[in-house]
Amino acid sequence: QVQLVESGGGSVQAGGSLRLSCAASGDSYSSYCMGWIRQAPGKEREGVATFDSDGSSSYADSVKGRFTISKDNAKNTLYLQMNSLKPEDTAMYYCAADNQLWVGYCPPGALLTSPYWGQGTQVTVSS
Repeated sequence: QVQLVESGGGSVQAGGSLRLSCAASGDSYSSYCMGWIRQAPGKEREGVATFDSDGSSSYADSVKGRFTISKDNAKNTLYLQMNSLKPEDTAMYYCAADNQLWVGYCPPGALLTSPYWGQGTQVTVSS
């Protein structure tokens, strides 16, 4: 059974950093498109960053240059390093995975309909 468990959220001041982790179990994730989705109160879910099975990554324009996604295949763990955090980054962050997407097609928005999600970890950035 596919299971995704996020950790690493918390409260920081603007300009600070956090690193989110997503521990994956129940399958070999080497062929998955994996990434991070966030949802702020009263707003729609937004694809933040993805890591494709070919090692490529993609980012939403709102986080480019500030966030870095990476993956440790040996540990089946996905990471999101978030630097220069802004109050508008405040949201619940979810890890998501999809093994039905073509290799090379793994944009952040594609994971909004992915079949596998974690329970989420809260990130709060104060000004």
